[in-house]
Amino acid sequence: MQLRVPEGGIPTAPSGEPSIPGGGRRETSDDIADTPSETEETGRTAPTGDSPTTTSGSRASRRADTPDETMQLRVPEGGIPTAPSGEPSIPGGGRRETSDDTLPGRPGSRRRRKAPKSGPVARLTAAVTAATAAVVAVLGPWLRRVRPHYPRPGRTGWKRWVPTWRQAAGAALASFGLSALTLTVAYAATDIPENLNSYATQQDTVYFWADGTPMARAGWVQRQEMELDDVPEDVRWAVLAAENESFYSDPGISAKGLTRAILRTFGQGSTQGGSTITQQYVKNVYLSQEQTYSRKFTEAMMALKLDNKMSKDEILEGYLNTSWFGRGTYGIQRAAQAYYGKDVSELNASEGAFLATLLKGAGLYDPTLGAANRTRAQERWRWTLDRMVKIGKLSPEERAGYRTFPKTLESNPLYNTGEQSDYLVELATQHAKKAAGISDQDFDRGGYQIYTTFDKKRVDQLTKAVGAARDKARKDNPKAAKHVHYGAASVAVDGRILAIHGGPDHRKQGYNESNATTVPAGSAFQPFVYAAALEHGVRKSRDGAPEPVTGETVYAGDDKVPVTTPEGPYWDRSGRKVAAENDGGRSYGQISLHRALANSVNTTFMQLGLDTGLDKVRATAQDAGLLRSSLGAQVPALAAGSSTPSAIRMASGYTTFAAEGRHTEPYTILKVTRNGHKVATATPDPRRAMDAGTAAEVQSALTDAFRTAYPETAAKAGGEVAGKRGTTESDTAAWYVGTEKKVSTAVVVYRIDLAKSLEPLPLEGLGGTIADSVPYGIWSEALRPLG
Repeated sequence: MQLRVPEGGIPTAPSGEPSIPGGGRRETSDDIADTPSETEETGRTAPTGDSPTTTSGSRASRRADTPDETMQLRVPEGGIPTAPSGEPSIPGGGRRETSDDTLPGRPGSRRRRKAPKSGPVARLTAAVTAATAAVVAVLGPWLRRVRPHYPRPGRTGWKRWVPTWRQAAGAALASFGLSALTLTVAYAATDIPENLNSYATQQDTVYFWADGTPMARAGWVQRQEMELDDVPEDVRWAVLAAENESFYSDPGISAKGLTRAILRTFGQGSTQGGSTITQQYVKNVYLSQEQTYSRKFTEAMMALKLDNKMSKDEILEGYLNTSWFGRGTYGIQRAAQAYYGKDVSELNASEGAFLATLLKGAGLYDPTLGAANRTRAQERWRWTLDRMVKIGKLSPEERAGYRTFPKTLESNPLYNTGEQSDYLVELATQHAKKAAGISDQDFDRGGYQIYTTFDKKRVDQLTKAVGAARDKARKDNPKAAKHVHYGAASVAVDGRILAIHGGPDHRKQGYNESNATTVPAGSAFQPFVYAAALEHGVRKSRDGAPEPVTGETVYAGDDKVPVTTPEGPYWDRSGRKVAAENDGGRSYGQISLHRALANSVNTTFMQLGLDTGLDKVRATAQDAGLLRSSLGAQVPALAAGSSTPSAIRMASGYTTFAAEGRHTEPYTILKVTRNGHKVATATPDPRRAMDAGTAAEVQSALTDAFRTAYPETAAKAGGEVAGKRGTTESDTAAWYVGTEKKVSTAVVVYRIDLAKSLEPLPLEGLGGTIADSVPYGIWSEALRPLG
């Protein structure tokens, strides 16, 4: 229960009893506490020395001169306890709080109740409230004086609603301050992402022909980074003149441009232009291309921050490397190659001005897309060059030299992929990774320029020759031609792979016919047997010393002559004598090794291989360039050509004879660069594979083989052509391998049903005859004119 006590204490009657007007009935507040826990603590206490009194009854009187002069006391439910004398007992007479518990050692007294300790949040809230109250107390009177009275008093009609100049100025200042605060907070809250988007980081890899012209490209994004120093200064200023001439002096955004963009947006309903190069770079590498106000605002904030973080040259370099130029290209390097077929470093101011025009919208300014596009492109090209003169970056004399619109290529040369070029790319990629030590992960990131050894003219001729043979086979024997394959490769004596034919179309058949090791070499393997015999000699007895042989050494050349060892005939596992068969069943009697090679006498070379030692034959073939994995088992059939080398390896092996016994591993990479910087590559070095005299004798026999088989062609070609055909006993492959002007070319024809297995099938006449060999026809057409 609460009692109000006057400042001077509760007045007493003469008898000393407390005076409560109205007798035993007291006035109370609206709420009456039923229990002691519902009482309220007093806000003030009586002065020291005053003795409050209590009365019994259901209500307490409230009496004071003013509301501020009253105070409240806690009164137990039974009223204020009194001392034995009847006086109310309030020990100390001063201000205190009492509880139901008595203080120890002090009979009749009440224990003081401690207030709970407030937490840090409560203390902070109290401090803020106190500070706010202080500010309001100080500024309140001033705010009441300056607060606008609106509508304005003392005015009538519409004048009541016209603000004063003070009100207008205040509103303007408030808006400016709020805007500045908002921009400051937005700037502070904007972060530059650590990672660029995928289109800004991924690059493509471009492959070049041996003459340096683009061959093909690989990768999802057609882009190559270039350092700013590699971009001619005239080309840089052409871009700046067209897009942002104040680039080197602006803070990353243009207030004028932003205002113009906003006005256009409200006028046309979509966001428009007004971006600096810094803003465009931010959009390219960090943001999406969506046209929204939030994206434009974020773009501006990031541009401001990026301008303080990066140098102007770094921003310009990034912009030139990530901008879209049409024809599937990102970056000015790929644009230069797509429109002019050359690197950006070779562009002049006129060509640079056209590429700058494309930044306005390649779909509207590519002149090859229509007459309207060409007109627009020419107008903006002229405007850009004139702008360069106006800002002092191109002299009037230089401008006068650019009167003719620079002609562009009709199409992007980097898009010529598919068919044969993809086989070339596949092979070059394998060699590049190995030669430069590039991991698959790094290579997939792109940005490489692969300069290959491929000769475009040779590739085109080889492709044309194979195409003609394929068409003829489909016409003559369509059923058998359904599964026919033509592998071919040309390799120079220094190891450069100049041309290959991998198949009809890489998009339909990923199987590379020029690099396959699936069919036997047959009699085309004989030169390696001959070289091994010339190098190591032959043994006629088990314990005898090797006997040297020459081209004039005579061997038996009859058909189906059994192979013998020092102990007698050689028996296979089925218990039959092993014997070779000559082409056409022809017998030659005793024949020199030189002439035997020229006539492709199989029986002679099977015996020669066994006499020389099949281990030495294998070693010689491997030294000459054949892969160990493709060499056949160490049985007499090895000398008859049971090995399965690829067309590339057969051509490479024959170069060893033309290179006087020195062999260089075949390769396809001249150099590798990444973003204009050279990557170290390992180029194979030549090594001695056999004695020069041995190689000369084999090459001489191959020359005679060519002359014997094709005397008319040999007469026209002179003495620089050597070659040999190759057939197999089971008619599963037909070969021709020959050398012309220090380049060896191998052609193989075979049949395989790739949908079932890699097991060779009979040619069924598709390899031609000895007199009309299909592989030789392809070989001669690919090298035309011979000699």
